[in-house]
Amino acid sequence: MVDIRPIQVIGGGLAGTEAAWQIARAGIPVILYEMRPQRLSPAHHSEHLAELVCSNSFGAQSSDRASGLLHEELRRLGSIVIGKADEHAVPAGGALAVDRAVFSQNLTETLAQHPLIELRREEVTAIPTEGISVLTTGPLTSPALAEDLHRFTGMEYMSFFDAASPIVVGESIDFDVAFLASRYDRGEAAYLNCPMNREQYLHFWQELGQAEQAELKDFEQETAKFFEGCLPIEEMARRGEDTMRYGPLKPVGLFDARLGDFREPENKAKRPYAVVQLRQEDRAGQLWNMVGFQTNLRWGEQKRVFHLIPGLANAEFVRMGVMHRNTFINAPELLHTTLQFKQRETLLAAGQLVGTEGYTAAAAGGWLAGTNAARVAFGQTPIALPVTTMMGALFDFISSASPKHFQPMPPNFGILPELPKRIRNKQERYGVYRDRAFTDLSAWMNQLCVAA
Repeated sequence: MVDIRPIQVIGGGLAGTEAAWQIARAGIPVILYEMRPQRLSPAHHSEHLAELVCSNSFGAQSSDRASGLLHEELRRLGSIVIGKADEHAVPAGGALAVDRAVFSQNLTETLAQHPLIELRREEVTAIPTEGISVLTTGPLTSPALAEDLHRFTGMEYMSFFDAASPIVVGESIDFDVAFLASRYDRGEAAYLNCPMNREQYLHFWQELGQAEQAELKDFEQETAKFFEGCLPIEEMARRGEDTMRYGPLKPVGLFDARLGDFREPENKAKRPYAVVQLRQEDRAGQLWNMVGFQTNLRWGEQKRVFHLIPGLANAEFVRMGVMHRNTFINAPELLHTTLQFKQRETLLAAGQLVGTEGYTAAAAGGWLAGTNAARVAFGQTPIALPVTTMMGALFDFISSASPKHFQPMPPNFGILPELPKRIRNKQERYGVYRDRAFTDLSAWMNQLCVAA
């Protein structure tokens, strides 16, 4: 039996706008709630839907870039957000950038004029208990709704401040320098270790302490005061020469087995003075997280200073370290790949709330959550895209990453399954990833049409 009651979408950002459109496109009425202008968030300046609060850029346009590949996948899937971005694009070199005011205004008008979309300008303070709903409230979810979501998910499964370490592509690490080991050789060698001698450490410590920080926004300052338990790595550096060596860079019990047995007296001089550890981030071992390196440094400074670490001189970063206000749930613990909550499959979520990063990823989540909300209403099986597509890989990652160490993730080639044959040239490799994604997306779309 088809449920023809309106589906509720809570939050009128990029994800909510896309979700509402896809639901209406499927022929189902939708109520889109947006609290502005009744209640303003600290970051928004208008009452328009899909307001771009930071940059006006959706990232690189070329389809052999991660963001560009996701753009093109969404174009082929009929995304209204990317369609309007194309319509209101402004010159920006190789990026897809928009006239932000016209872009948001046009999206607002388009949705408001759709006969199946009802736009309600009011705050929702609790998760709906009946019917099908999509949560797309973003990083600045209102306090009342955040509290109810906190209750629904459980205290340990929700974060209000994002303090994340950089993530590095494994094949860009120099394994002639870095070595796999666990402390004192206990258990499986689960960490990748980058050893430093005293001279290297002191140079790194000095550069880190002098590096330029990004400024927290006014509304983030208060939240940051309560984050003493997760100090930025640069703050540790400022607290003293050896603070990091007694913290995340502690060298005790770590030794490169290629140099011999660390217990032998003659190898004492070979023991590292400090060690930067990286932890495997994905199932395939293609991504590595820099343990304890949450940071508020500017991105250019992060690359400059972190490239000083032995073994990371040519490191390719798929995510830089951040410290900012960001309400998000522990998606691997709570969500299916379809963006449905495991504990209530008529409740879905998308956008930054589920741990994706960036405008395009928010639109992608809105597309999937909206499409699946409509499918649930029709009594159809919810869908997940092929993991060889950027969109499929992104939602597979956030639903299958380690819940213990989950951090928000932007689109990047490191989350895609490896190619059958390794291609060393980066541009060529990314082109093959793109071609495979398009081939598999086309086949999947054709199969979906036949099944429907």
